[in-house]
Amino acid sequence: MAAAGRCARPLQLTLALLKPDAVAHPLVLEAVHEIILSNRFLIVRAKELRCGREESGRFYREHAGRFFYQRLVEFMASGPMWAYILAHENAISLWRTLMGPTKVFRARHSVPDSIRGAYGLTDTRNTTHGSDSPASASREIAFFFPEFNEELWYQQEEPHLRCGQVYYNAEERVHFTWGYGLLIRK
Repeated sequence: MAAAGRCARPLQLTLALLKPDAVAHPLVLEAVHEIILSNRFLIVRAKELRCGREESGRFYREHAGRFFYQRLVEFMASGPMWAYILAHENAISLWRTLMGPTKVFRARHSVPDSIRGAYGLTDTRNTTHGSDSPASASREIAFFFPEFNEELWYQQEEPHLRCGQVYYNAEERVHFTWGYGLLIRK
């Protein structure tokens, strides 16, 4: 399916994680995926993965010592997740707005239509994670997609995705442009 080409402001990248509680429920997983698509994010990369306790601990190391840290690490290691690199003109703020507040109780009462308001279970099992700044996005993308070269993406892929005719490949769960994106994915 084709999407209108964009040639406006440069695209910004963010990491989006669909946590084990979302992946455990296929209808929730698909609903969140549809939210991504309906909000005109371009999915640059996507993969299903599973993190062990050590890897989860490294990812959330900034929270080490906090009361919820061990519970969060155990939960993130409890099952498969989906990791996405999302692109949009304001990817970080838009994704964080769509997710809603971290605390599910607050999300349910203040933004019930947010992802966490609709699907979150607890403050730990809150369906999604998203980067909170460009620096965090770069660091988190590199953590889950070590093969992804952000600088090269901005040089070679971003102009095509921003200005070209964009297509969505449902099987691979990513967007591409004819000629360029098709070659690098195969």
